[in-house]
Amino acid sequence: MSSPSDPKDQTNLIIAVVLSILVLMGWQYFFAAPQIKHEQAKQEFNKQLEAQNKGVATKESPPNVANAPVAEPSTNVPVNAQQSAEPPKSREEILKMTPRVAISTPSLEGSIDLKTGRIDDLVLRKYRETVDPNSPMVTLLSPAGTFDPYFAEFGWVPQVGSSTRVPDHDTVWKVESGTTLTPDNPVTLQWDNGQGVIFHRTISVDSNYMFKIVDEVENKTNADISLLPYARVHRSGHPPSHVYSVLHEGLVGVSGDHGLIEDTYANAVKEGVPKTFENVVGGWLGITDKYWATALVPDQSTPYRAMYSALPARDPSGRDAFQTDYLLGALTVGPGMRKGVEGHLFAGAKQASLIDGYEKGLNILRFDRLIDWGWFYFITRPLFRLMELINGVVHNFGITILVLTVIVKAAFYPLASRQYESMARMKKLQPEMQRIKEQYKDDSQRQQKEIFELYRKQKINPLAGCWPILLQIPVFFALYKVLFVTIDMRHAPFFGWIKDLSAPDPTTVFNLFGLLPFEGPTFLHLGAWPLIMGITMFVQMQLNPPQPDPIQQQIFQWMPVMFTFLLASFPAGLVIYWAWSNTLSILQQLWINKKNGAEIHLFGNLRRTFAPLLRLFGMSGGPGK
Repeated sequence: MSSPSDPKDQTNLIIAVVLSILVLMGWQYFFAAPQIKHEQAKQEFNKQLEAQNKGVATKESPPNVANAPVAEPSTNVPVNAQQSAEPPKSREEILKMTPRVAISTPSLEGSIDLKTGRIDDLVLRKYRETVDPNSPMVTLLSPAGTFDPYFAEFGWVPQVGSSTRVPDHDTVWKVESGTTLTPDNPVTLQWDNGQGVIFHRTISVDSNYMFKIVDEVENKTNADISLLPYARVHRSGHPPSHVYSVLHEGLVGVSGDHGLIEDTYANAVKEGVPKTFENVVGGWLGITDKYWATALVPDQSTPYRAMYSALPARDPSGRDAFQTDYLLGALTVGPGMRKGVEGHLFAGAKQASLIDGYEKGLNILRFDRLIDWGWFYFITRPLFRLMELINGVVHNFGITILVLTVIVKAAFYPLASRQYESMARMKKLQPEMQRIKEQYKDDSQRQQKEIFELYRKQKINPLAGCWPILLQIPVFFALYKVLFVTIDMRHAPFFGWIKDLSAPDPTTVFNLFGLLPFEGPTFLHLGAWPLIMGITMFVQMQLNPPQPDPIQQQIFQWMPVMFTFLLASFPAGLVIYWAWSNTLSILQQLWINKKNGAEIHLFGNLRRTFAPLLRLFGMSGGPGK
């Protein structure tokens, strides 16, 4: 091992620092920058929507798309939204144009379009657009003809050569029973095709986000009829938040043994060919956003064809459309008989406990993957469950993060203790190591051999100092994933100015934390919690002995400043975690050093660092020890 002032040691240190900065800059590029783009896209989207709601004509028009290719051209699932040459209208205007059945549950409000039979009007009652309790509720589904059509549809496809009329987007359904769809009152719709075939549709919903749709065919003719049941989720245009790289947004599903299927909006358009999976059993498919999703759940024991499609726009607006759909095998209904199929539709917030409950209650194959838990799934899920358990006691996710940090520190304490003890023993070996280097300065192999023999005799592991850091990296990434993707963290407050742990600290030192009437450039935002984190990191650095090389010392001095700026745009919850973790590390290192009789360099380093400032104010600022 080289001495602290050895050029090789300087190079290694500089490489380590550069790599650390590159990692954080990567996080900045992939996570922070997309958040800024998301906010810009959302603001532009809201401006367009506001203009639309005021009746201002736009250049947008519903996508004019052709049918995507499928395995059996004779049994196509519909893919095109209801087309119109008129510009989009507001939701309010479109909703008044057709007869509807209201939906009212503790979690949802909206309506079912009787003209098409679609579930195309859903608002999430429990979620607002912003932390302001008076802000609009989150809109999930909207009908065709609006600025952002997004709907679910169930129906039938006729067999090859069949003349049986089936419901389509011009069908007007009749209410057979029920007036408002509630958890206690299902609604049954009916449509007579005029050829002796009556279609019945019974829709029920629970108190959360799961619909059950039972489609039945009543045959009053003298011959068998065969129809293929289908269901689809159709969306026009990209949502304003599809720019994230840390989580998946777009087409998603589990198609039997093919496992998890993820296709981003951009990739689906680029490929141009639908992903098709024939004769799969079990699973689900839909479209997911960061916090919301719409997913179809076919019968888990019946084979079906699953398809994930991008439908390139053919109109000047350039807006693409996206669809996931499934097609079941033919259902044959004999004369005088009534048969049907059952399917489910999830449309709502991706709340982990609900998703898990649906997976178990309805036996849905891998429905938990509707939430993007990431590469560290095996850590992220248990970590989130632990946080749920803690939060059930403290009822504040900010406090939960603090408690979780203590638990993580306690779990890694034995490693950290051995780390600091090993470092203390290595310091005592510095004279002997320096002697070996001088003795074998022309023979590097012999030098390394003698040094490792010294380690063996003294029972020192030179890698002991790395393990606590390496083992905590997956925990850090997993915690970031939990904070970023789970809806439980959305708009979760801490104390004071932190109203949303999943968003960056909203304050900035450049306007004195809100005292001055301007915000300044986004890249200069430096909130209070990032500053606290930077201070704790600076103090932690001061626990190390002063570096004999001036370059190394300067790097150690400036690292906290660089990390403070780089972490300023991270979620506040993660910055709080890091600041609290640093504080616990400082206390832990002070305790272990004191227990092992090692020198504590903190106060001497602080005096040395701030000596010029102390002298400026006429205070004593000696060099320290």
